[in-house]
Parts: sequence; C-alpha cells; structure tokens
Amino acid sequence: MRIDETPIPQRLRYARLLLGLFIAGLVLSGLTAFPLTRELQVLTSWFGPGTTVGALLPGLASWLAYVREGLQTMDREYPFLAYGTDWLAFAHLVIAVAFWGPLRDPVRNIWVVEFGMIACLLVIPLALICGPIRGVPFWWQLLDCSFGVVGLIPLAMTRKLIRSIPGQPN
Repeated sequence: MRIDETPIPQRLRYARLLLGLFIAGLVLSGLTAFPLTRELQVLTSWFGPGTTVGALLPGLASWLAYVREGLQTMDREYPFLAYGTDWLAFAHLVIAVAFWGPLRDPVRNIWVVEFGMIACLLVIPLALICGPIRGVPFWWQLLDCSFGVVGLIPLAMTRKLIRSIPGQPN
C-alpha cells in the first residue's frame, strides 16, 4: 500500500510512534551522559583489556581503558569538568521536550522535525572536525556519526508522513 493510500489517522499514529522512538533515544542519551565514569568501568569490564572482546578488538579495548583512565583522573583531580557533560545531558533532555510539540500535533509542528533533521546532519561534520582535534580515533568518530544517521531515519520518515497529508506544502 502506498503512503497516500494509507488513512490519515494511521499515518499520524505511525508518525507519533517514530517521534516517540526518537524522543526515547534522546532521553536515553541524556540520562547516560550523567554517570560516564561508572559506565566506562562497566564497559571496560565487558570489552576492555583482558576480556574476550578486548582480545578480538584490541583497539577498542585500549581506547575504552584510556577513556576510563581520563574520566577517573578528571573526577579525582578536576571534577568540575564533568559539569560540561551534565550540560550535554541536560541539552538532550531539553531537545526531547521540544519534540512533544510534534508528538501532539505533527502537522503544525513539522518545523521541529525539520530542525531535528538538520541537527542530525550536523552531527557528522562536528564529529569529523572536532574528533581529530580532540584525538578521538577515526573509527570512533564514525560511530558518533552513526548517531546522526540513525536519528535522521525516523525523522525523515516522520516528515514524509506529515507531508503526505493533504493540504501540506511540498
């Protein structure tokens, strides 16, 4: 069945489902930015040096151990630097709140969806410009880029659904 043959209420339900998934991703990303040191301890216990995964992917294992060491040093010596990631977490949560508008009224708030699509696209140059400056391995920069791509997919689908509703500009 083509999108324009799907009943409008069904299109709106599907758009809201996609927006709900996007909001959940933002909230999860935000909440996981608070306990970074603890998360890195867990990740290195699973994937770090001395683990099976660490033996298969030594670059990943050493990077995780290096990041864990940096976070532990920061927490011990310069705990105020974590305030920056607290603001990052807060920003994710605030952006998630912005998507409540399109969740309630997707047609009227399509601009928020388009804003989100632009933000997802901008993740890529940010990662590829700032990553080398900060000494982040290229493969990790690509992982960061993937978050922009993954976020863009449900938003692009949502935009297409909204734009398919009669009376919407193309």
